Amino acid sequence: MTKHRLNPKTILTLFVLALLATGCASVNLESHVAETAEQALQTASTQSDRQQAQSYLLRSADEFQTRDDHTSAREILTSDQLSTPAAELEDQYLLLSMASATALEDRDWARELAAELSTDQFLNYERGLMARAANLQADTLELAGDHLGAAATLITLAQSDSRQNLQAIHDRIWQALKATSDTQLNEEAGTVLGYEAQGWIELAGILREPGMSLDEQGRRVRQWQNNWPGHPASSALPSELGLIASLAESRPEQITLALPLEGPLASAGKAIRDGFFAAYYSDQSADRGKTSIRVVNTAGSDFRTLYDEMSGNGQDLIVGPLEKDAVASLTSLTSLPVPVLGLNYLPGDANVPAGLYQFGLSAEDEARQIADRLASENNHQALVLIPQGEWGDRLENALLERMAENGSVALDTERYFKKDNLRAVTADLLGITTSRERAIDVERTAGIDVEFEPRRRQDADAVVMVAEPTVARQFKPLFAFYFGGDLPVYSPSMVYEGNKDPSRDRDLNEVIFTDIPWVLDANNEFRITATEALPDMRGQLGRLFAMGADAWNLSKRLPLLRQVEGAAIDGQTGTLTMTPDGSIHREQLWARFNSGTPELLPASSEDERSGDE
Repeated sequence: MTKHRLNPKTILTLFVLALLATGCASVNLESHVAETAEQALQTASTQSDRQQAQSYLLRSADEFQTRDDHTSAREILTSDQLSTPAAELEDQYLLLSMASATALEDRDWARELAAELSTDQFLNYERGLMARAANLQADTLELAGDHLGAAATLITLAQSDSRQNLQAIHDRIWQALKATSDTQLNEEAGTVLGYEAQGWIELAGILREPGMSLDEQGRRVRQWQNNWPGHPASSALPSELGLIASLAESRPEQITLALPLEGPLASAGKAIRDGFFAAYYSDQSADRGKTSIRVVNTAGSDFRTLYDEMSGNGQDLIVGPLEKDAVASLTSLTSLPVPVLGLNYLPGDANVPAGLYQFGLSAEDEARQIADRLASENNHQALVLIPQGEWGDRLENALLERMAENGSVALDTERYFKKDNLRAVTADLLGITTSRERAIDVERTAGIDVEFEPRRRQDADAVVMVAEPTVARQFKPLFAFYFGGDLPVYSPSMVYEGNKDPSRDRDLNEVIFTDIPWVLDANNEFRITATEALPDMRGQLGRLFAMGADAWNLSKRLPLLRQVEGAAIDGQTGTLTMTPDGSIHREQLWARFNSGTPELLPASSEDERSGDE
């Protein structure tokens, strides 16, 4: 005889439900603690007093939030029993709902809540809760895509509660206004009421002109302060704007550009050098009377020794080196007496000395963007093709790590060499080989010939294809040959040579890929001017030229990126941001091959939806 033993939690749940069903005892809602969301909902459903039942459910949701169980809290808060909260409970319901919606990053729920929120909703709460309610309200509105509403909430908080940290609120208002579209700002500029709100709207609009120099940005900020002397933000500028206003006075004047100009990396070093100087000479804010740039050839040199020589020469900044091992040679130092903008990246576990910044055309950045694009388009199960080698290892690790963070999975990853049989690699990836082997096993077992039509695996949503153009042009038709032509294909920039070639790239039609603005932005005036003067700066050399141009732009703004959370630069290689350890990361553009020609796409389906609202 088999004995089944129930765990204590199950026994407790059954006991409570039995009491409720038989009516042998009533539950004291004031003291009852539900073990699960289902139990709380069941308990509340037996109560005849609707308001008491809802009050109990809100208390239960609060208890689940205290345990950091926002999923259970959401189940209660979005239940039919709370679809119409009693008037006396609406504020409590909204506060709890905003807390769980933001904790879970539930955009759909946030949009529902945002529709019920007024700018001054948080003023309904007692003084001790007001700031928490205001910040949750701003979080909810931002999650819902209403950045302007979030800014309005925070402006009202700054006006209503003098105990708050004004600098922190102003920093957050500025970030919310930066995320607001030009269209929304222009519409609001004509309708906004109130001195403070008008001042903020004008401040948000003054730095939106593309290509504005750092000096011009600083001048406009100072001019705004003169025009709005009594505005709270005039005396407590958002940190980013305060830095912009002062950066022109603290920019480096003595710069060394340390690059390999001989040997196997000479062409890369020269392209970066040319891009750096092209950006310098096209920068009208550069004070060429004060700025001195010297070029040092790092080829064949011990960079650690070279750095000691350069840092003792009165330099303000060293840009370079390009070689990975040369950057790694600086890790023996605790801090760098002269800051270095290294043009390569250290391994993730390396010691990063204070004063070392890292920037480059990182494959890992592109891998993470592909993972994010997959998730934004609900393609959570992918098949992955990546070349063999150390570079492929790094890209694979970054891709799989970000996919896991996004709740996505790589169903199968095939690593390949260019000399491999690409038909066999594709058949393995799409499950055709497994399908054939299964049919052969059936024939062997049954002893008869079996009519067989191979089928690809049906659980995949997309393919990630990491391949250079000559290989990618072979893989893409093979996907269709092996019944995978309906799967969307995502690739990094290496899939595109950087020069339009429709006759050859027709085989890449429908491939979605990420690349830098220098390559994909048809209206890029800097690129148009530069390639007229230097027609060889196309393809991969063009990408390195763009990297050199961004190295110049970064040289003036490193303190801004380091000190201001959310600060970014719109560069030739993407939107540039900095991590706490000084690594520069890039957010690139997206395109799809159509008739063999790249066509620019929105950043993501999520961005496209929010832009339509």
